[in-house]
Amino acid sequence: MSDRLSLNRRQLLSASIAVMGGLMTTTLSAADSELPWIDAHSHIWPPETDAFPLAAGQTKSDLKPASFTDVELMAIARPEGVGRVVLIQHSIYHLFDNSYLIDAVRRHPKLFRIQGMVDDHATRPGEAMKKLLPQGVTGFRITPFIRKPEERQKWLETPGMIEMWKTGATTGQAMCLLIDAADLPSTDRMCEQHPDTPVVIDHFARIGVDGEMRDVDISNLCRLARHKHTNVKISAFYALGQKKPPHDELIPMIKRLFDAFGPQRLMWASDSPYQIQGVNRYKASISLVRDRLDFISNEDREWLLRKTAERVFFYA
Repeated sequence: MSDRLSLNRRQLLSASIAVMGGLMTTTLSAADSELPWIDAHSHIWPPETDAFPLAAGQTKSDLKPASFTDVELMAIARPEGVGRVVLIQHSIYHLFDNSYLIDAVRRHPKLFRIQGMVDDHATRPGEAMKKLLPQGVTGFRITPFIRKPEERQKWLETPGMIEMWKTGATTGQAMCLLIDAADLPSTDRMCEQHPDTPVVIDHFARIGVDGEMRDVDISNLCRLARHKHTNVKISAFYALGQKKPPHDELIPMIKRLFDAFGPQRLMWASDSPYQIQGVNRYKASISLVRDRLDFISNEDREWLLRKTAERVFFYA
């Protein structure tokens, strides 16, 4: 991104922060030395479905767990040194209604940023993106998984999706892709067509979700590193490989990504509350990066656990 675009996005968000209900009148302070880390990906949802209605077809009994609020999230994150979190819009429960996450930012403006959702089939999704920026939405989840089967192959080619990518290039809001490895070639083409758009690949592009970490898939993911604004989340360990702690089988894939992208474009994330169910634990997720990657320096660790997510989502 050019210096001019980078300055413009910072000016825009700085101005936006100042009007968020009077609660964000200053820029973010330096990270708390006791809670320095950022979890770049966690869902939250409230047990109350009256104030925050569920998407069509969902009922209160579908919430699993029945409650996972920002308070409950931070109760498990803080003991591991995590002081800030990127909150992820959950399409299953709330689809394009970002209101609960926005409420969390309103209440705790220094703690959270949002990876929200807008409908690329709706009128002027780019304008919707811009309106959400002052409310802490600095990235957008985009995914083919909410599509009809006949739309899956060309889901990145809709006029609204193209508008979203163009908007992200001017606002700095990242396109955050929840995809499978099979979607990496089409993602690569979009990155080529929109070189100034910040991009984040969630959960290693789900490589290893079937227990196999195929070389061709990892190579396709590493190929994205040639796009200088593309980043990858090292996340969702519970769903990949052996799907249980200590998750060490993921280290070789992390090393390949580290060699391709460098630490400045990789970020750790838990994908809670799913990482804290069954035999999996929050500590098992962060400790893989914090304590057991023997090929990284202390400065590299700062990027993986804080600085990359701070640059992509907590810019101000």
